[in-house]
Amino acid sequence: MGSRRILRTCNIGHKFYKSSDCPVCPICEEVRKPMDNFLSFLVAPARRALENNGISTLEQVAGYSEIEIMRFHGIGKSTIPKLRKLLSEKGLCFRAM
Repeated sequence: MGSRRILRTCNIGHKFYKSSDCPVCPICEEVRKPMDNFLSFLVAPARRALENNGISTLEQVAGYSEIEIMRFHGIGKSTIPKLRKLLSEKGLCFRAM
């Protein structure tokens, strides 16, 4: 039996279907997505996880180990390779444990 999708409406009035209890409006998230920095390459849950932990630059990411980043709620396994690549392109890397 599949997940039941429920029609929801965000505070702004966007209507969207969700099968989880997550209250985040996907339309609002797409509008909020940055277009000009490394966060634009990440999925919304990973982006929010970093933002909620005060991380907004790759230099800040480099101050954490991969394990520390993986502990943030919203960071999945696919996020680490993306971050590794973005860090590498800037001559940076995760902090060693």
